[in-house]
Amino acid sequence: MILSPVHYDEPLFRPPGEAYSAIVQATIGCSWNRCAFCEMYTSKRFQVRRFDKIDADIIALARIYRGIRKVFIADGNAFVLTAGKLIPILESINKHFGRLQRISSYALPKDILSKTDDDLKLLRNFGLKLLYIGIETGDDELLSLVNKGETYQSTVEGIGRAHNAGIETSIMIISGLGGRQYSHQHAVNSARIINEINPKYLSTLTLTMPFGIEHFRKRFNGNYQQQNLRELLSELKTFIDNLNVENVIFRSDHVSNQLVLKGVLPKDKELFLEMIEKAIVSINGKLHF
Repeated sequence: MILSPVHYDEPLFRPPGEAYSAIVQATIGCSWNRCAFCEMYTSKRFQVRRFDKIDADIIALARIYRGIRKVFIADGNAFVLTAGKLIPILESINKHFGRLQRISSYALPKDILSKTDDDLKLLRNFGLKLLYIGIETGDDELLSLVNKGETYQSTVEGIGRAHNAGIETSIMIISGLGGRQYSHQHAVNSARIINEINPKYLSTLTLTMPFGIEHFRKRFNGNYQQQNLRELLSELKTFIDNLNVENVIFRSDHVSNQLVLKGVLPKDKELFLEMIEKAIVSINGKLHF
């Protein structure tokens, strides 16, 4: 294990796919930080770090992580930075790290929409090739209930503009986000939005409540009824069954998930549905004892 040569403002989060990446903390916290389901950055006040400090971190990281192929720009949605602030960071990363496979960041659709098409193409040319976007659901009612600050349309428009600029996306959906009452519309409309945007990567996580269900219910602007495992798997099955995408790398292997699914859609769609159905049957069988 390599000890970090820089001091991070913790907690520090990164996607599973960035486990072996150098992490450059350009911002602290999340600029939105109001989602009912998210506690990741509630201990932080959003800040933009000074470039001289970011640059010093890049130099220090590059000395230690020689030959590394990927750099992740943190925190919660560092892509909120303007192109004018991102480009010097990207220039420094390219200068000190040398040849990289990619540079990536978390983003919100509104962060993409705040930039011009020329901005997005320029950022892509400087090596920012992947954005991780937690859209959570494709259902407008549920987006409002969890205070996401986005809509189906803003999500499609933002991600579409990123794709048009050559920036790939990794999209996250949260299983169980709406509970029992909103489960079906969550699954169907989430599949609908994924079909429209057709990202390169797609993953599902399961809703977690680190501060308990009552805390989440106070933040959720509706009637939240927690699902059991069988209902969660049925929701996942409906979601996957309604997917109609091309060449999407799918992962449902987050620590929050009870059933691990890995493959490529649509090639592995029937296998996924079969695995989910077997898990549901197994649960049903256990309920008879």
